[in-house]
Amino acid sequence: QAFFCLLLCVPWSSSCPPSCQCTERAGAKAVLCSSQHLEEIPKDIPRDAVFLKLDANSITRIPSNAFRHLSHLEELDLSRNAIEKIDRAAFKGVAAGLRTLDLSSNRIRSIPKEALLALNAKLRLANNPWHCECALQEVLWEARLDPDSVQDITCHTAPREEYVGKPLLQVLDAGVNFCSVRQRTTDVAMFITMFGWFAMVIVYVICYVRHNQEDTCKHVDYLKSLPSTQGHAE
Repeated sequence: QAFFCLLLCVPWSSSCPPSCQCTERAGAKAVLCSSQHLEEIPKDIPRDAVFLKLDANSITRIPSNAFRHLSHLEELDLSRNAIEKIDRAAFKGVAAGLRTLDLSSNRIRSIPKEALLALNAKLRLANNPWHCECALQEVLWEARLDPDSVQDITCHTAPREEYVGKPLLQVLDAGVNFCSVRQRTTDVAMFITMFGWFAMVIVYVICYVRHNQEDTCKHVDYLKSLPSTQGHAE
C-alpha cells in the first residue's frame, strides 16, 4: 500500500482509463482503479501496466482474456468486489509473468481449476463463500497460495454438514478427500448404469426365448393337427 501511495506522486503521461489514476516510478507503471464503482474491468488499460488495482469495486465476473493484452502485468488486485464467476481463460496471457493475484473478499463459490493452476502467481483466496469440492482441493494442493491467508479459505457449503464453517485446510488435514468422494459417486453411477443395461439384456433374452418357445409350441400343435400319412394311405 505504501508503494502504491508513492506511485501516486508521479504522474503518468500515457493514456489512462477515465475512472483510474496512472502513475510511474522507477519504470514501474501502475493503474489504480480502487473504489470507483466499476462493474466490469476497464477495456482501455495501458498495455505496459505492471501493477493493476481494481479492488473495492462492484465487478461480478472475470471473462476470458480479460487481461490478455497486459503482458507486463505482475500484480493484480481484485479483492473486495462482488465476483461470482471466473472463466477458464480469465487470466490467459498473463499467467507466466503474474506474481501476485488477490481474489479475497468476493462472492466466489467455485472456480475452474484451469483458471488458476496455470498461474505462477501467489494467490489470495480468503473470505469467499467457497463450496468445498474436488476442484478447490486441487487448487489448494497445486497452486501457490499465500500462506498468510490459507487458513481463511473456509467451507461455506460442503457435501457434509460437519465440514461447513471449517477451514478447508483443517478438513483436508483430517483425512477428507473430496476428489475420492467424487470418484466414488462416479463409480456408483457407472455401476448403476451397467446394472441397468445388464438387466435390459437379460429381460430381452428371456422375452426372446419365451417368444421362440411359443412359436415352437404353435408349430408343433400345427403339425399334430395335420392328417397323418398313414391316414391318407388307407
